[in-house]
Amino acid sequence: MGQLQFHFSSTLKLATDFPQDFQSDKVQLEEQILNPKTAYALAPFRPELLDQCVKVKNKFLNITHFVHVGIGGSSLGPEMLLRALKNPGVNFLFMNNIDPDDIQDQLDIIPFESSVFYFVSKSGGTAETLAAFSLIINYFEMRGKSKADIFKRFVFATDPVKSELLEIGKLENIPCLEIPSAVGGRFSVLTPVGYFPALFAGIDVRALLQGAQSTHQLINDEKSDLYKMAHFLFTLKQKENRSLTVLMPYSSKLREFSFWFTQLWAESLGKELDNNGNMVRDGFTPIPAYGATDQHSQMQLFMEGPNDKVMILIEVEHFTRDFSLKNQFATTSLQKLNKHRLSELLSAELKGTLKALETKERPFVHIKIPSLDAESLGALILFFELLTGLMGIKMNVDPFNQPGVELGKTYAFQWLNQLK
Repeated sequence: MGQLQFHFSSTLKLATDFPQDFQSDKVQLEEQILNPKTAYALAPFRPELLDQCVKVKNKFLNITHFVHVGIGGSSLGPEMLLRALKNPGVNFLFMNNIDPDDIQDQLDIIPFESSVFYFVSKSGGTAETLAAFSLIINYFEMRGKSKADIFKRFVFATDPVKSELLEIGKLENIPCLEIPSAVGGRFSVLTPVGYFPALFAGIDVRALLQGAQSTHQLINDEKSDLYKMAHFLFTLKQKENRSLTVLMPYSSKLREFSFWFTQLWAESLGKELDNNGNMVRDGFTPIPAYGATDQHSQMQLFMEGPNDKVMILIEVEHFTRDFSLKNQFATTSLQKLNKHRLSELLSAELKGTLKALETKERPFVHIKIPSLDAESLGALILFFELLTGLMGIKMNVDPFNQPGVELGKTYAFQWLNQLK
């Protein structure tokens, strides 16, 4: 595969002892992604989802502000996309929490007449999203806007079959983009959840999908790095209790990719019960990081602290821009940099980290992408989604539910109902 290249650390014997193939894993993963209830990996092959977004976007002219309202996977994926690939132009605000002070600050800078408000909720009943929906209407009504004018600036993304937002959309003639019923929120960035804001950000969504489609080919090869990486992580956990997964891209623009991965990995794999109903309390704990910044923060822990982690380091081989470090100063540190470029310094710090991890016998996976563009990012996104689904298979847990989250919601509404 051209987009992603993999290198697995070789300091541990078990890490190098890969089976000849992973035919059993392949069969189970194919069954998972073809299941009508969990077909998350097929969304990039549905061009009509993007066509819907383009059609709705074309109704909004002269937009200066895009207000994205959602929480969890409904926001983390689009935030990751835009941080990595956004072009100058439209300003984006993410209402991704229910902090009243922060929301007030955001509302006060929104120019209503040149804004679009995008409400994202798979179920259509997410309390935080509906709370923002209500308060935004109230805010602009108090400033003289009619409901009809307000609703003209709204777009929904939700389940196409059953959803409270879908019902409101039909009632108020608000466009509703489809989040496929088979795709859960944390797997939904490669659906209109991510496509619609990406279009306003000037991102090449078709290239994003091409990258995802290229990763999809890994499923068909039982010797691919997808199956090797799942084996690597699962075996290290089973044999050496390494349950902490550090994701550390060496790119500031991929920092939010680490936060997106954190939800995907934690919510999908942290489970109390396995698929047979046995109490297992199993999971992997994700740790977000990014280089080179966290070499001056968390790396001390990663390198010399408890040896219970596996690190995933992502390298961008070629940057679109660069800077010379040439200077006229005679100080030792500046002279060391004099002949180099900024990208070379970043690359050297990554290479130094990899060598140090080998020396310290700290296991890692090194992933390379040729450049940070839409195609490479699409490939990365689907790779980690497939990896998560495959890890759920190997752990014998359901990577698509979140009963622990639902319990907290139940108690939250019980508490609300007790308030006068």
